[in-house]
Amino acid sequence: MAMMRLRREDPRVVGAFRLHRRLGAGGMGVVYLGSDRRGQRVALKVIRPDLAEDQEFRSRFAREVSAARRIRGGCTARLVAADLDATRPWFATQYVPGPSLHDKVLEHGSLSAAETAAIGAALAEGLVAVHEAGVVHRDLKPSNILLSPKGPRIIDFGIAWATGASTLTHVGTAVGSPGFLAPEQVRGQPVTPASDVFSLGATLAYAALGDSPFGQGSSEVMLYRVVHEEPQLRGVPAALAPLVRSCLAKSPQERPSTLQLSLRLKEIAAREARGVARPMARARSSAAQERAQDRAPERAPERAPESKRPAPRSGTRGTGASRPVPGPRRRLDRRLLRQRLVVFVTVTLLVALGIAAAQGCQGPL
Repeated sequence: MAMMRLRREDPRVVGAFRLHRRLGAGGMGVVYLGSDRRGQRVALKVIRPDLAEDQEFRSRFAREVSAARRIRGGCTARLVAADLDATRPWFATQYVPGPSLHDKVLEHGSLSAAETAAIGAALAEGLVAVHEAGVVHRDLKPSNILLSPKGPRIIDFGIAWATGASTLTHVGTAVGSPGFLAPEQVRGQPVTPASDVFSLGATLAYAALGDSPFGQGSSEVMLYRVVHEEPQLRGVPAALAPLVRSCLAKSPQERPSTLQLSLRLKEIAAREARGVARPMARARSSAAQERAQDRAPERAPERAPESKRPAPRSGTRGTGASRPVPGPRRRLDRRLLRQRLVVFVTVTLLVALGIAAAQGCQGPL
């Protein structure tokens, strides 16, 4: 999460927390990085002054904070403290290190089917706990999901619901983000856990596509598409597309529950992970074989012990030998050579003696 220096108008201390950096700002207020005396880091959100003067907002905000205290589960940023009676109400949640899903996709591109399903399964499981506490997030989107080293975490849940806005037509009370909020939110109809399922479906499509399934455009265009047009899911992996499409059904009754969604996404994540592992294992095995083949010519052949080395054939060279191997034929050649030498010497002597005798017989005339 990007951090910015505190501005001159920013407070330095809120409650028991010292503020260090700005983490961001939105329609409801400013979020700061803070810490308490023990060094525990928190994300502390201070509500906008105009909302702080709205008594209806304060009462709804108080009920929402009370409900948020009851949320249990490792997939949400735990509520640490809140002051509902402050001049500007605030609340602090556990600080979650790591980029948002929005930033992750923006910087590195769309995620694989296995990654998308694994993140979705964890988020669906987190929503089960949120809904059991009587809270509907109402603004689930990629920028409200942080990818911590321990898994994805949902942030900013419940605050949109706390404003009490039922439609997006009132200035200053917009709930949700175009392209990720459910059709019933646009129409001003009652919001239920199924609304979060729609938002999660749009979020999963964004992770797999790198864009909203309803494209880009002005808020009015995006809202119209959400209500009247089908999502564009071309490019979503085949393993995920049917489930994502069911989450994006226009009717809340046609969407899966968060529990069903969690179970299905876990199955897909496990299956896709195995599918990715098999080609990788084959690739590693093939690479190992290639390396072994490359090294094979460089290795000298191991020589067997003398007692175990097979006897070479007569007149042939042994493997790796540099001279002929003695045998019966070799011994026969040497004997023949000696015989020829004796014959040559004998003949030479006889010829010499014959010449000498002939010269002696002639004598002087």
